Amino acid sequence: MPSEEEILDKVRGTLVDALGVDDDEVTPTATLIGDLGAESIDFLDIVFRLEKCFDIKIPRGELFPENLASADSGFVVAGKVTPEGLDELRRKMPHADIESFAKDPSVSRMSDLFTVGTICRFIAARVK
Repeated sequence: MPSEEEILDKVRGTLVDALGVDDDEVTPTATLIGDLGAESIDFLDIVFRLEKCFDIKIPRGELFPENLASADSGFVVAGKVTPEGLDELRRKMPHADIESFAKDPSVSRMSDLFTVGTICRFIAARVK
């Protein structure tokens, strides 16, 4: 099983290649969208690269859940993720810092859940 540092190094390399960012930008707290400039199309490429790098299969929507914050999901009211929505996030994203997000569950902050550290924790759980 790789160490946390080995996982971070491989994730860093993956994100540098996928997003064209400098490796010093890829820190555990860096957000994929806000800090590293990822776009929705990049998420597919990142998953593909992580699968190859770690020799694992990542089912669609497992690392980056889809449609949880859409208007018809039932998990958003007045621009905020509902308590039921937070529970769903906890269930679908145990590797993310949902408790920090829950302090201000604005839909506009959803992208902050997708950090380098989130990916590393997801990978660590998969390669045990």
